[in-house]
Order: sequence, then C-alpha cells, then structure tokens
Amino acid sequence: MAKAKPQSGEPVDLLSVDRTSMRPLAERIRPRSLEEMVGQRRLLAPGSALRRAVESGHVHSMILWGPPGCGKTTLALLLARYADAEFKAISAVLSGLPEVRQVLAEAAHRFAEGRHTVLFVDEVHRFNKAQQDAFLPHIERGTIIFVGATTENPSFELNSALLSRCRVHVMDAVSREDILQALQHALQDAERGLGGQGIQVPDSLLGEIAGAADGDVRRALTLLEIAAELAQDEGGEITEHTLQQVLADRTRRFDKGGEQFYDQISALHKSVRSSNPDAALYWLARMLDGGCDPGYLARRMTRMAVEDVGLADPRALQMAIEAWDTYERLGSPEGELALAQLVIYLASTAKSNAGYLAFGAARRDVQEYGTQAVPMHLRNAPTKLMKQLGYGSGYQYDHDAEGGIALGQTGFPDAMGERVYYQPVERGMEIKLKEKLDRLRAARKAASGPES
Repeated sequence: MAKAKPQSGEPVDLLSVDRTSMRPLAERIRPRSLEEMVGQRRLLAPGSALRRAVESGHVHSMILWGPPGCGKTTLALLLARYADAEFKAISAVLSGLPEVRQVLAEAAHRFAEGRHTVLFVDEVHRFNKAQQDAFLPHIERGTIIFVGATTENPSFELNSALLSRCRVHVMDAVSREDILQALQHALQDAERGLGGQGIQVPDSLLGEIAGAADGDVRRALTLLEIAAELAQDEGGEITEHTLQQVLADRTRRFDKGGEQFYDQISALHKSVRSSNPDAALYWLARMLDGGCDPGYLARRMTRMAVEDVGLADPRALQMAIEAWDTYERLGSPEGELALAQLVIYLASTAKSNAGYLAFGAARRDVQEYGTQAVPMHLRNAPTKLMKQLGYGSGYQYDHDAEGGIALGQTGFPDAMGERVYYQPVERGMEIKLKEKLDRLRAARKAASGPES
C-alpha cells in the first residue's frame, strides 16, 4: 500500500522512503539477464565463447574494453549472478592501494569458505603499475575473478603481466536502434521503469534521445528520466520544447587525451593523404564538435601540408599558415571556416612525400658516416693562412660556369661520393622538378667521369 505524502511542513521519515525509487533510472532498469541486455550482439551472440562461459557459470578473469555506457558494469554484474559469486566493485578513480588490499583480503576469506568473488575494477587504466600488480597473485590462485573495465586501449594502459592473466573482450558502442529499444522498455516497465506514470513521447522525439546518447545507453536513460521529470508539469507529455531543454548541452563522445582523440586525428590525416576531401571535412567537423582545440588542428594540418603535399604543391604550406593565422585573428566559429577550406584544399591537391623521404635518407647517412670533413673546395677561406692551407682551393664559381652550374664539382664529403636522396614524383609541380633534376643528375654524372 502506498504511503501518503507528507503534508507541507511535515518532516519526512527517511526510513519510510522507497530507496529503489531514489536510484537513477539507468540503475533501476539495469538488465538482470543476458536476454535483457541491448547491444553487444557480436560479443554475446548465442553460442559465442563468452556467452557459453557466462551461462555455464565458468567465467574467467577479463578486461572489458569499450566506450562509456556500452554495458561493461552490467556484464560484470551478470557474470557474478550466473556464477553465483559475490560481486564487489571498486573504482580506480576513488580507491587506493589500502582499499584494494582490504577487498582482496575479504575475497581471500570468502574463497576459503568456498565462495568466489567477482571483483569489478572500473577505470582500471587509472591504476599505476604497483596497484595493478597487487591483483596478480589473487588472479593466479583463483581467489578472485578479476573484471577490469576501461575506455582506453589496454595495450597502452595496462601492464603486460595483468594482460597475460586476463582475456580482453572488446565491447562496441550501442547502436541507435538498440538504444531506442532500451528507451521503449524503460517507458513500459512499471516495476522498475517509467511505466504507469503516464509519460507520453512521440517516436520521433524518442529517436532524438537515442541519437543524442551517441552510443551510450546510460546517457540515453538519463536524458529520458530528465525529460520525464520536466514533462510532469506538462501533463506527462514530452514535447519538442521539453526535449530542447534537455538536449541543449549535448556533446558527442570525445576524449581530448585518450585513444579516441588520436584515432580521429589519424582518420583526418589519412583522409587528407587519400585525397578524400569529403571524409577529411567530416573528421574535422567531428573533432571541432567534440571540443578539440582548433589551434591544434591548424598545427596538424600544417604538418600535412609539409609531409604529405610537400613540393607537389608548395602553395599548400602557405595556405596552411594563412588559415592558422586567420583562425587566430577571428576565433570560433568564423575562423573555423578557414580551417575547413584548408582541409578541403589539402585533400584535393597533388600529394608527394618525396621531400619527407629525402630528408629521412639524408639523416640516416649523417648517422652512418659520422663527422665527415668538409671537402677543401667547399670550405670558406676568409684569412690568408686558410688560403695557404688550401681552403677553397679548386672551387668552381657556378655563375661563371657554362649553363650556370659547375657540373663536375661534388657537394658531398670525399668518403661518400655523390648521393641521391630526393626523388620527385610525377604529380603536381614536382613533374617539372623531376624533369630538371633528371637532366642535371645525368649531366653531373657524365661530367664527373666513369669513376663516379
């Protein structure tokens, strides 16, 4: 029987409050079985290795790697439920080594009594090496079934000893269709969800919530719960106006220092390199939308102009610097248009990494040959003594030579001989450079004699 609401001014008996109703919707409606989970069809498909292990209750220590709201915590809870094990959760953000040791000691005592413990470590990548190592003997002895959750690449963030004792399962962002299914279930569930509260929401607006969640089920349910609370003042109907208030500050997933950040800048760079201006523009817009520093993007695109466009179109570097300068003068959002035009131009123009490769080859020779003496004819001779020692002896002044180039004169240390680093491609302006250099190199070789 429902308790009567206290009259205005009466004290609230906190012990009589239904604590379940105080929990967030996303927590109340968390799946209680694998069948209730949305998304992760690949990982938890019927007959898959992980699903068979969970359903049999014979689970192993694992790392769950996936974006926020994809079901990592839910899956860990289900592992404990199916294995009839105690579930313990700690957060690497809030817990230190003393808390870890206490939980491990409790798990060891429980193990001695014949019960297993599923230890869920959220944000496990936040633990340092010493903290991660604390779990190793307990995993080996079977004291705990270790389940670590991370949004970062385990290869970079977890030490090899922990990885060798756990299997990594990659979890995907939940699709919009699956999130929509979770929202509909929350609206219909009268026991744990919003069912029976008279909440009305058109399918189109429910779809907007699913899209705004950006693959995060928890976020979608939170948005729905906020919208439902606002709708109480509008007769229980979630309207376009209500939703605008809820979604006013929505942002897409973007980690300014994590793997997702570097994946996106990699996608932008490779789209430019592949001469795909439409894809490059998309990734630029994604990063700007996620809050990436436009100055950082301008710097990276200037690098693309040098590394990937190079001498096939020297105008690209000038345009990159001008776009960068334009953004610095105008700021956002007006200055972002200059960056957009730059990325379109970089992706559309001719490409060459010949200069990049040539510089790398020259650096390798510097390392291999060490400190070679400068040939006498190339040395400067500002004093009488230096001239007497032969500095500058034999130098041919190119402007006095036929054709303006002293072809028989080497520019390298004697021990190395002439080298060829720069190999222009037959694209853009390098076509002309290649034609000229091919002629010069052939003429220089002929003038130097057969020994060269």
